[in-house]
Amino acid sequence: MKEPLLDVHDLHVTFKVQKQHVKAVQGISFSVYPQEILGIVGESGCGKSATAKALIKLLPSHSAYISGKVLFQGDNLLQYSESQLQKVRGKDIGMIFQDPITSLNPTMKIGQQIIEGYLLHHKKTKISEAKNYAIRLLELVGIPHAISRVREYPHTLSGGMRQRVMIALAIAAKPKLIIADEPTTALDVTIQAQILDLMQQIKTKTGTSFILITHDMSVVAGYCDRVLVMYCGKIIESASVNEIFASPKHPYTKGLLKSIPRLDMPKNAPLIPIDGSPPNLTEKITGCAFCPRCNVSLPICIEQTPELKELKKGHKVACWNTAPNQDTTLKKILSTRAEDCPVD
Repeated sequence: MKEPLLDVHDLHVTFKVQKQHVKAVQGISFSVYPQEILGIVGESGCGKSATAKALIKLLPSHSAYISGKVLFQGDNLLQYSESQLQKVRGKDIGMIFQDPITSLNPTMKIGQQIIEGYLLHHKKTKISEAKNYAIRLLELVGIPHAISRVREYPHTLSGGMRQRVMIALAIAAKPKLIIADEPTTALDVTIQAQILDLMQQIKTKTGTSFILITHDMSVVAGYCDRVLVMYCGKIIESASVNEIFASPKHPYTKGLLKSIPRLDMPKNAPLIPIDGSPPNLTEKITGCAFCPRCNVSLPICIEQTPELKELKKGHKVACWNTAPNQDTTLKKILSTRAEDCPVD
């Protein structure tokens, strides 16, 4: 078994909003291995982006409180100072943001932005060499006429081209891991497929690992090796991509899969949305957070939060319906209730 490139233990992220505390990420643990694309999926507000930004401490320190361990090649990044992290960001861990138009500097030509990012970690490189490298990067990510494109500003490019520039920026310093936070959300289906194919090619050619954050299960099916399903700041199921689609265990995962079209479905079969909405994270949640929306909930779901447990090798689920010790725990709760009840 390969050693993990990134090993996350008990990660918590809490935002202070006015006088309230929002527990966006609640004690999650996972690993990313070399040459792997790990998908993180879930509804908006489930903690995907907060997790991604917390890994390299991109969240505002005055309003976000991060705890736990983020071990990258053995070192805990959460203990790094800002100056230490600046040496890691871009060089060892790259980031592709959701909206390139707000992430790229509108006052700088795209070639300058790539050159500046590259020289930050390769200070001894000559400007001419860095410029040639920027042109090669733009060619690598599929931008035509790269020699002339390096002199253009971001607003002159299409959405797909801007996202390719973002990828070029992310891979410029040859990082070992790239975090892609919904990189195709604002793109049409054709461009989306091209961008995802490009990420797959980069993984194959350079051995770079990816964390791909998305709400699109079809993207996960086509490009990821393993999947984490998040709900209300917690991982509720994790498995290989084949296992998730062939044998989902958590009711929420099943609901996500039923809400997307499949080739093996009848043409007139309706898509089934998940009823209800996620709970308010500023309020205390007792039991399973998905219980109010679940159609197979048990009495224990209201009272106790299920732990993420391994059903079989590589497949973990946090659900009382699948927990191996479910019956024993339920009997204990019922017996405790009986003892607490006054005898007539």
